[in-house]
Amino acid sequence: MKKILFIDRDGTIIQETPPNYQIDTIEKVNFFPKVIFFLTKIVNELDYDLVMVTNQDGLGTEKFPEKNFWPIHNHILKILKTEGINFSSIHIDRTIPEEYSSTRKPGIGMLTSYFNSDYDLSNSFVIGDRITDVLLANNLGCKSIWINENNHYVSEKEFSIERKNFKKKIVLKTDNWKNIYEYLKYLSNKKLIKHRRKTLETDVKITIQLYGEGKSDIKTGLGFFDHLLEQISFHSMIDMNIHTNGDLNIDEHHTIEDTAIALGEVFNKSIIDKRGIERYGFFSIPMDDSLATVILDLGGRSELSWKTKFFSEKIGQVPTEMFIHFFKSFSSYAKCNIHIYATGKNDHHKIESIFKAFARAIKMAIQKNNIKKLPSSKGLL
Repeated sequence: MKKILFIDRDGTIIQETPPNYQIDTIEKVNFFPKVIFFLTKIVNELDYDLVMVTNQDGLGTEKFPEKNFWPIHNHILKILKTEGINFSSIHIDRTIPEEYSSTRKPGIGMLTSYFNSDYDLSNSFVIGDRITDVLLANNLGCKSIWINENNHYVSEKEFSIERKNFKKKIVLKTDNWKNIYEYLKYLSNKKLIKHRRKTLETDVKITIQLYGEGKSDIKTGLGFFDHLLEQISFHSMIDMNIHTNGDLNIDEHHTIEDTAIALGEVFNKSIIDKRGIERYGFFSIPMDDSLATVILDLGGRSELSWKTKFFSEKIGQVPTEMFIHFFKSFSSYAKCNIHIYATGKNDHHKIESIFKAFARAIKMAIQKNNIKKLPSSKGLL
């Protein structure tokens, strides 16, 4: 479903001109500071359709002739278009407040076509400088970003309209477009994915947020395995909660294998849309006598190349033969190529450096760039 930014024009994209508030000459066209710069970044980096919604009081009457409006309006759109800022639709209401028209903001008469399954209104925003824009957000079921420059005065009559919904709908109150871009960018990265894999042998519950702070809550019943999973979270900056209840009364195999499978499944679910990510990651980590190199490709194909040997049968409670099995399972269900090479004498250092290098390679591969296309010359991943 498409997410939309319903954007007001006057006072939001261009500055208003009291006392009549009509932008009817070229001299009155002054863009809001940095609006073009940050709107361009929003268009290039984020996944929103832009829709303009504006009240133009009495447009087409003697008080506001169309010949004074359209040349200026088209000039504004032309400037925006040269920077790649295109509106999928433009809705202009011509009525005056005293008409109480359903098409005039905050009325939704012009916007009924957006109430269908093609649009994700609950995750869309109305961006504007007036209370009518905030109330429009409420009426559409959107959130509101309120440009309230210099804390302009709001009358008690205006504020009392839907007071509860008014406050609830405003998710950001700001006087600049930099804050708007940073807020929307933050939201695009803050995607929490939950996953559960339950079998007769294990019950694995995972929650991850790819672009997080490296926080984790890991409980698998295997202390050293918990430690290694914590290293993935910390060094990849992926927030990760993993709770596994497995049949440890039998052995460690099912707990480690099913945790790897579930982690691969939720990771693949988190990056199902690979547009704008780097795709490839590679990192080497030294740890005393050991050196590990991990190279991976999130290209949609599963493969593991493993070149390392362990001298111990177990590290903590974890059989060393399970490490290759962990990465093989992850590769299969995350649908990625992983190449792992490690040398060293101390097995603890060796596997810990592998997990750290793996985490750093993931961090590199999921890094977002400013190119909103698949990182493949095939056009398919």
